[in-house]
Amino acid sequence: MKVIAFVGSGRKKHTYLATEKFLRKLQLLGNVEYEIVNLCDYNLEICKGCSLCLNKGEELCPLQDDRDVLFEKIENSDGVVFSTPNYSFNISGLMKVFLDRFGFVFHRPRFFGKTFTNIVVQGVYRGNQIVKYLNFIGNALGTNVKGSCLISREPISAKRQKKNDDILEKHSKRYYKHLMKKELPTPSIFELMIFRTSRNGIKQELNENFRDFTYYREKGWFESDFYYPVKLNFLKNLLGKMFDKIKM
Repeated sequence: MKVIAFVGSGRKKHTYLATEKFLRKLQLLGNVEYEIVNLCDYNLEICKGCSLCLNKGEELCPLQDDRDVLFEKIENSDGVVFSTPNYSFNISGLMKVFLDRFGFVFHRPRFFGKTFTNIVVQGVYRGNQIVKYLNFIGNALGTNVKGSCLISREPISAKRQKKNDDILEKHSKRYYKHLMKKELPTPSIFELMIFRTSRNGIKQELNENFRDFTYYREKGWFESDFYYPVKLNFLKNLLGKMFDKIKM
């Protein structure tokens, strides 16, 4: 198994060290290979909002940066970790720029079967809200495992360090369990609703001139129950048919 961790910090200190410790704990649980990617070492330009990636295809993006290099790392991994310090009560600017460069993936999902999680390191406050945001991102991209928030206010006491280590220990075991699962998860009612209503909107509002439309058609998603083959129970099958009738 290959796990890739993206660190959205400009220095190799608390966030980097927490990520490294998490990955080492993960490696002790089984056959896991990992790589830590420091986003500050890559050229990432700020999205211009031109919508070419959304409407026509990501290959037409006018920005010439390292987006595709990082995208390939995700594609070639089994698990992904987003690690960020708490800057101004949110993810770091570097992490936000990174996520914005993959906006087209939220329109055209493709990371099914990959396991996502996150680590947030803060000094004082609101880190749990950042974890929730990155949990949402992980769900949108693949299968998410609830992230963790650590406190690294200096100087770190022995008691605080032990608590951080215990959090990472539990997190690594939780993540490893999901990483080893072979089957794709059954969608929740909310996930089913998002899929059915999204394709309704694409059917009604777009055509062959839009990449979202051709992508859904190529994947067979205009006729499928979900993004990937899945057996829905009676209730979800019934609700799915109801969602199909919702007009955007």
